[in-house]
Amino acid sequence: MKKMWAGRTEARVDKIADSFNSSISFDSRMYEEDITGSIVHAKMLEKQGIISFEERLSIENGLKTILSDLQTGKLEISSSAEDIHMFVEEVLTERIGDAGKKLHTARSRNDQVALDVRLYTRKTAKEVIGKLKALIGVIKNRAEENLDAIMPGYTHLQHAQPILFSHHILAYAFMFLRDIGRLEDCIKRINISPIGSCALAGTTYDTDRFFEAQNLGFSEPCRNSMDGVSDRDFCVEFLSAASLIMPHLSRFSEELILWSSWEFAFIEMSDAYSTGSSIMPQKKNSDMAELCRGKTGRVYGSLVSLLTTLKGLPLAYNKDMQEDKEALFDASDTVKVSLEVFTGMFESLAVHKEAMMNAARKGFMNATDLADYLVGRGMAFRDAYKISGRIVSYCIVQGKILENLSLEEYKNFSVLFDESVYGAIDIKTCVERRTSYGGTSESSVREQIVYLEKVLKES
Repeated sequence: MKKMWAGRTEARVDKIADSFNSSISFDSRMYEEDITGSIVHAKMLEKQGIISFEERLSIENGLKTILSDLQTGKLEISSSAEDIHMFVEEVLTERIGDAGKKLHTARSRNDQVALDVRLYTRKTAKEVIGKLKALIGVIKNRAEENLDAIMPGYTHLQHAQPILFSHHILAYAFMFLRDIGRLEDCIKRINISPIGSCALAGTTYDTDRFFEAQNLGFSEPCRNSMDGVSDRDFCVEFLSAASLIMPHLSRFSEELILWSSWEFAFIEMSDAYSTGSSIMPQKKNSDMAELCRGKTGRVYGSLVSLLTTLKGLPLAYNKDMQEDKEALFDASDTVKVSLEVFTGMFESLAVHKEAMMNAARKGFMNATDLADYLVGRGMAFRDAYKISGRIVSYCIVQGKILENLSLEEYKNFSVLFDESVYGAIDIKTCVERRTSYGGTSESSVREQIVYLEKVLKES
């Protein structure tokens, strides 16, 4: 393709340099955004009397035909084009003639690409929000299905206190809810229109930037044209939000991987989301969860890459900013597919309640409740804590658990013990008595489920 910018130079670029400079291999995915922005720009030019009605109509129809042909595969994007903007403009001019050459009036590739990237990032952020909501809905449903499943709660990966499985997985639902909030907040700053900023200084033409902003669904045009073409904060902000979604998925994946091992056996992954070994026939590997965990670093890399690209750039546009797209595209693709796969994986896994309960009966997880029992009988907590610790040590030596100690053995540690201690340290009782706001009792967990239902319904 001929270089549209030929004039100041003869545009005879070295072949390797030309390939190095080209972005068509990755920015071609923004063809819909580019054409949408161009149609609105043509309407603005007609509204302001810069082009005629006939010229606008010819441009708009030509662009719509190009869009349709690209969507159906009738038109292929040329790899020889420098970028998607030049490709669309050249095809348009070939098809409709001189009117196509007027489309670029009162704009530059600098504000054009800034517009396309904003439109793409806004669309992607909304898609990710939709996938997060779907995952939260699945977590909520699985929590509701398993309100009777008691498992060990952990700190330092050591048995801590008994909790509901539902309580544990809902913690992730609230993480993902915060991720939605971050993306929604990010969209507010994405939603500023740069078109009309031109190269950096605005234009001498009597344009209407507010008209373009409104027709493209933006809240307002940017207030400074130099900022308009050089701002990629919104990309960083999106990548930052994505870089928090991924560790949430990664932490959840790590737990599912542990829980599906023989040592835990709390869950079993569906065959649809597992693989086998090439040498060990007994293996069922949690590869999808491992990939969700592994791809986290990839998204982190995109964020750091863009931050590094932007850190030393003078105003306004610099070619370095072409490097924003591959990081943005790769991260958005990675987050979206990871959410899709994880949602299906979690929805289809089997929950082994009996294995969870058996594990919950081990590790003296009711020791805190034993101390609370003594506190309820008038003993200071620190004293009760020490006595409970001594009882646990005694059980370890004797090879017993708290539930199996005789009342006589309990009384050797304190006269405050009577038969009621056995009810107080029952695992189910330990869970159900934690009725504090946000706690693990069934009533508290039901409140959390109701809240999530309300948020999802309202959004």
